[in-house]
Amino acid sequence: MRRRFTPHSADIATALALLTRIPVRAGFTRTAEAAWAFPLAGVAVGLVAGAVATIAGWLGLGAALIAGFTLAAAVIVTGALHEDGLADCADGFWGGFDKVRRLEIMRDSRIGSYGVIALGLSLILRATALTTLAHEDLIVTAVIAAAVLSRAPMAYLMALMPPARSDGLSVKTGRPPRDAASLGGVLAFFLSWLLVGFVPTVVAASAVTLTGFITSRIAQVKIGGQTGDVLGATQQLGEIVALTVLATLA
Repeated sequence: MRRRFTPHSADIATALALLTRIPVRAGFTRTAEAAWAFPLAGVAVGLVAGAVATIAGWLGLGAALIAGFTLAAAVIVTGALHEDGLADCADGFWGGFDKVRRLEIMRDSRIGSYGVIALGLSLILRATALTTLAHEDLIVTAVIAAAVLSRAPMAYLMALMPPARSDGLSVKTGRPPRDAASLGGVLAFFLSWLLVGFVPTVVAASAVTLTGFITSRIAQVKIGGQTGDVLGATQQLGEIVALTVLATLA
C-alpha cells in the first residue's frame, strides 16, 4: 500500500538548501519529498533577481543593463547550479558515443565546446527576453514566474525517471512520490497565475511542460535516465522557454 504523502513546512528549507546558495538551516531526511517545494525555491531566486531589477530601474539604467544585472543576480543566488547541469549535459550527450562515456564526460569538471555553446545560448536568450520584458516594465513578475514554472518539471523527472547512475546525487536524493511532484506543479501554476495572469501562465506552463518532456526523452535515449545534471538542464531550458513566451505575450 502506497504511503500517503504529506508536505512539511521544513521541506521549503530543504529545497532552498538544495537549489540555491541562500544560507538556511535545513534537514535532508526528506530530500526527495521536498521536491514539491522546488517552485518555492524559484520564488526566492525570482525575488532576489526581481529586487535587483527594481533597483536597476530606480537607478535609471537601460533595459539591456537591467536585464543583465537581473540575470547575473539569478545566476549568483543559485551558484550557477543549473547552468552547470546544462553545460554538462550538452558535453556528455553530444560528446560521447555510448552511455558509459557520456556519463563520464558529464562527471568531468572540465567544460567542452558543446557546454560553452549551450551556456552562451542560454545566457543570450534569457538576456534578450528579459530586455524585452524590461522595456514593458514586466521584468519583475516575469522573472519570478519563469523561475517558479521552470522548477516544477524537475520533480516530475525525479519521480518518473530512474537514476542513470548507480551512485551520485540523484541516487542519494531518491525518487519523490508522484503526489509531491503534482503538488509542486499545481503550486507553480497558481503562483504564476497570480504574477502574470491566467492566459500567459497557461501558454508558458504548456511550453515548459513540453520542453521538460522532450528533455526527458533525450536523456532516456542518451543515458537511460536522469541525473542532477539532467534536472539542471531541464530547469534552464524551461526558464528560457517561459521567459520567451512571457516576452512574446508582453
